[in-house]
Amino acid sequence: MTEIAFHFNAPDKLAYVCRFARKALRHGAKLVILGEASQLTRLSAQLWGVSPVDFLAHASQADGTQMFAASPIVLAQHLQDLPHHEVLVNLTPQVPADFEHFARVVEIVSSSDEMDRHEARARWRDYAARGLSIVRHDLQLKS
Repeated sequence: MTEIAFHFNAPDKLAYVCRFARKALRHGAKLVILGEASQLTRLSAQLWGVSPVDFLAHASQADGTQMFAASPIVLAQHLQDLPHHEVLVNLTPQVPADFEHFARVVEIVSSSDEMDRHEARARWRDYAARGLSIVRHDLQLKS
């Protein structure tokens, strides 16, 4: 059964995705980050420049089959034809179709965007209605 985790109160969602991705890679995980094209473009730039001496290599389907298949971080606008199904980071406003193909789904929720928070509550209810247990991570409590 897919493990669902909500990470609440992210001051900057894309910056948090970068930190989460770096930590996941250090633990050997492979990620698919699902989002809209403009959001993934901004995220890609941030992943390449995580710090002055660090970057997180990633690919999208536009980068070619070989690079896409080899990348531990995949940026995707849909969940078809993916090279791996370990961890899904969902940046879309709805529960993704076929999310259950992944071992883990991570939902990241803004601390200041009320619409994002409202949409996250709807996703939480959807996952709960499917009988999935949900792990909650309050990022304000960790800082």
